Amino acid sequence: MAKNLYNKRFWYRLSRMTSKKPNRRRFLQAAGGMSVVGIAGCLGDDVDPDDDPLEDDNGVDDDDDDDTDEDAEYDISIGTSAGGTMDVGLAFEAAVSAESDMVNYATVESPGYVGTVRRLQQDAFDGGITDTNTMDKAQNHLDMFEEDPVDFLPWQGFLAFPYSIYIMAREDTDIQTFDDLAGASVYPAEPGYSTRATTLEVWSQEPTADIYEQMDIVDMDVSDAPGAMEEGRIDAAIAYGTPGVGNTGFVVEYDSRVDVRYVEHTDALVESVQGFAGAGFSRYENPVEDFNWGQDIDADEIISWDLNVTFAFHPDTPDEPVYELTRIAAEHGDTVRDAERRFTPSDTESAAAPTLSDYPIHPGAAEYYQDNDVWEDDWVVGDRDMVGDYVN
Repeated sequence: MAKNLYNKRFWYRLSRMTSKKPNRRRFLQAAGGMSVVGIAGCLGDDVDPDDDPLEDDNGVDDDDDDDTDEDAEYDISIGTSAGGTMDVGLAFEAAVSAESDMVNYATVESPGYVGTVRRLQQDAFDGGITDTNTMDKAQNHLDMFEEDPVDFLPWQGFLAFPYSIYIMAREDTDIQTFDDLAGASVYPAEPGYSTRATTLEVWSQEPTADIYEQMDIVDMDVSDAPGAMEEGRIDAAIAYGTPGVGNTGFVVEYDSRVDVRYVEHTDALVESVQGFAGAGFSRYENPVEDFNWGQDIDADEIISWDLNVTFAFHPDTPDEPVYELTRIAAEHGDTVRDAERRFTPSDTESAAAPTLSDYPIHPGAAEYYQDNDVWEDDWVVGDRDMVGDYVN
C-alpha cells in the first residue's frame, strides 16, 4: 500500500513539474510542517477514517523546492492527514497546478484532523484539511479541547468531501429501527476514529440519548469488526462513505461477508442529527447505488449524519490565495475528480455547503462566496482584529 501512495505522489509531483517552475517564497514557515512528514496516525486525538498504517511512513519527501512556480505570487502549504484525505489533498494540489498561475500549493502530511488544528496553532501551515465537528469542538472547548484549548480557530474555507454515516444491522437480528438498538451490541467504528466520535455525539443528543445509553458499545479495531459481525458478536455497525463513490474501510469488507439491512431511522434520530452542530444531515433515495452496496439493504431511503471534511485556513493567510483556491474548488471540481473521485464540490453552493454558522469564514473564501451570490445571514466573515474572540 505504501508503494501505491508513493506512486500517486510521484504522478502528482510529475504533473506539477511538467507545468510549473521553481519557487520563490512561502507565506508561513513550512519547516515546522515538514517535521511531521511520515508520522500521521502517531500523533493527535483522531484518525482519518481511511488511514492505513502501512501508508503512514512512506519515505516520501514533501519538500518541493524544485518543482514550484517561480512566477507565482503565493506559496501555500496545506496540512493533510494520510489515507483518503491525502488522496484528495494531492488531487487538489494537481488541480491548482493546472488551473492557477497565482498559487504554488504544497501538500504537507499532518497527524489527523485534530492534529491539523493543533499544527495550525503552531503556524506550521497556511491551511489544513480538517472536519467541521473538530472545528466546532475547538470553538466550544469540548472533548479534547476542554483541557487543552486553542488560542484561535482555523477559519472556514470550502468542502473537500463528506463522510455520510448511517447504521446497519445483521439481517439475522430482530433490529428493525433505531429504537431496537437499545440492548444491542453496536459498533460505531474503532476508538479514535472521527466517524465514531461524530456518531456517538449525535446519538447522545436528545431525544435519542436514552436509546444510546442502553446500547452495548463495542470497542474493537476495524480490522477485526467484519469477523466479529460474521460470528454474531456485533449486532449492528455504522456504515460510511462518500456518495457517488461508495462505502469505505471496514464497511466494504463486512458488505462482502455479512448479510445486513438498514436500521430504519426514527423521527427522534432525525431530530438528534439536525440538532447537532458538528454534523451535517442528508437523505439518500438510492442508497445501494450511492454507496455501492454489494447487496440489497432493504431500504429505499436512508438518512445520514455527515462528517464534513473541509479545507480551513490560518487567519494570517492572505485573502488572495484563499479566494483563488476557493474558486478552483467551485469552478474546477472536475479537474480534481479526474485524479480523485471523492472530491465533492461542483459549484459555489456545494463548495460552501458545510459552512458552520457563527464561526469565522476566511475573508478570501467569504469574498468569493459573496461575489457569486452565495451567502447566509448567520455566516461570519473572520476579522483579524478579533482572532482570539471567536473561541467561546
